[in-house]
Amino acid sequence: MSGPQCCENPPTLSSSYGTGHVEELGGLKSYVSGSPESKIAVLLVSDVYGYDAPNLRKLADKVAAAGFYVVVPDFLYGDPYAPENAERPLPVWIKDHGLVYTVLELQVFVGEPKVVVELAKYGNVQAVVLLHPSFVTLDDIRAVKVPISVLGAEIDRSSPPELLKQFEEALKGKSEVPNPVEKFMISIVLQVDGFVKIFPGVSHGWTVRYKDEDEMVVKCAEEAHKDMLDWFLKHLK
Repeated sequence: MSGPQCCENPPTLSSSYGTGHVEELGGLKSYVSGSPESKIAVLLVSDVYGYDAPNLRKLADKVAAAGFYVVVPDFLYGDPYAPENAERPLPVWIKDHGLVYTVLELQVFVGEPKVVVELAKYGNVQAVVLLHPSFVTLDDIRAVKVPISVLGAEIDRSSPPELLKQFEEALKGKSEVPNPVEKFMISIVLQVDGFVKIFPGVSHGWTVRYKDEDEMVVKCAEEAHKDMLDWFLKHLK
């Protein structure tokens, strides 16, 4: 059974992959990599296939090697999406792992990509990076208040280039917030650092679901990983 594009190229999950280790943090099993002595933590949020995905753990190790303490929580509670299960298609599976349930855990961890954007709206994080986002709207992007980088794919029905270009224009613009203190309503102009990049020839999910033998996709994934790291190094203090 073939699933939607956001679920194409499912990885072969492996709980033993990576140079880090699994421990329980905040009541959730989490893949942890890097020194706990680091003053800056980066939380990587998995796609529907969960924290056992080898390429995701490889990315966590790469971020940790740059000096960050990296945590990949198992928000799916050991229940990643299984596209071969015809009795539990994605819409049914999502009901068990929805946005509202994840929001309850935000005191400890950042949730799925949609939740990451919600946190960015309220400044609960210092900076965010979205790799081939899903379910993120233009209104979401307009409301962010922290530096945000959006790295997307040219071949993406979830977030097509046309939508990502709208994201870019929104980030270039200014959000005006009225100041009621003044006798006449005066707008306070807010500007956040934003970056949008579209990678040619790749599909949704390519940064964590690439095949090692596909040299072009691997090269694009490595470029996206570097862009992500550069963003963190620039904005996380």
